[in-house]
Amino acid sequence: MSDVYQKIARAQAEYARCIDDDRLEEWPTHFHGACVYKITTAANYRDGLEAGIVFANSRGMLTDRVSALREANIYERQSYRHIIGQPSILSEDTGEVRSETPFLVARILQDGDTDIFATGRYLDLYKLEGGEVKLNERTVVCDSSRIDTLLALPL
Repeated sequence: MSDVYQKIARAQAEYARCIDDDRLEEWPTHFHGACVYKITTAANYRDGLEAGIVFANSRGMLTDRVSALREANIYERQSYRHIIGQPSILSEDTGEVRSETPFLVARILQDGDTDIFATGRYLDLYKLEGGEVKLNERTVVCDSSRIDTLLALPL
């Protein structure tokens, strides 16, 4: 198993734990400053439609999203549990790695109800610097076009 593959797999696991453990303030640190984070549907992605359900193009925007979740937005308390598949390394260039990773996210509501919230794949561009990997781009492609309006937490 290559060193790059292990770094990407570890980065994926740490990303999911950060969200699942409600350490949302740490979530933006998984990205470079000038980054892209987008959630879209498989149909929109396939058709080349750029508009996403969620879009951010800087770490500052991700930090603002977390602040809004903590201070401004009103939504039923919930948590996620990510099940992450094995990443596929699509390409490796000097200092950059493209990967695709399947995911399933279960949502647990305050009353204990649990449901499958989202399935799909992460299409990522990682930047390798000084032995670390951080996301430059993450496009979350959800399999279903039915997105719950309660998309509060990051996927």
